[in-house]
Formats: sequence, C-alpha cells, structure tokens
Amino acid sequence: MVEKALFIIIILRIFSGSVDITAAMLMYKFNDLEKAFYINTLLALVGPVVLIITTGIALFGLAEKISATRMICLFAGIVLILFSLKAK
Repeated sequence: MVEKALFIIIILRIFSGSVDITAAMLMYKFNDLEKAFYINTLLALVGPVVLIITTGIALFGLAEKISATRMICLFAGIVLILFSLKAK
C-alpha cells in the first residue's frame, strides 16, 4: 500500500509531466517560435510550484522522522534552487 503523501506526490508529478508533454505538442501544432516562447514561459511557472508543493508534502509526511536541523537544511536548499533560477 502506498502512503497518502507519496500518492499525492506521484499524482502531482504525473500532472506536471502531462503539462510538459501537452506544451510540447502545442508548440509543434502552432509551429511558431513566438507562441512556443510564450508556452515555455508558462511552463517556467509550473515547475517551481510543483517542486515547492511536492517538497512540502514530503516534509510534512516525514516530519516525525526528520530532525528540525535537517528540515531547515532541506528548505534552505529549495530556496537556493529557486534563487538560482532567478539569478542572472
């Protein structure tokens, strides 16, 4: 039996992958660089949101098993990943 938190993470990742595949098919269908750029920009919003949600669910599910120090380090790592995406 799959844990509830793990099942939600799996569903979110399947959704995220489906959005990526759908975006690729739309880019191919429109065959326009400007529209492809716009679609890709929208994908840039989906990725970090899914990362934050899935990580939050995982940490909530592991809260009893992970020390507070380790949880802080994980959140700091996520913040650094998101910061590096915005850095020039």
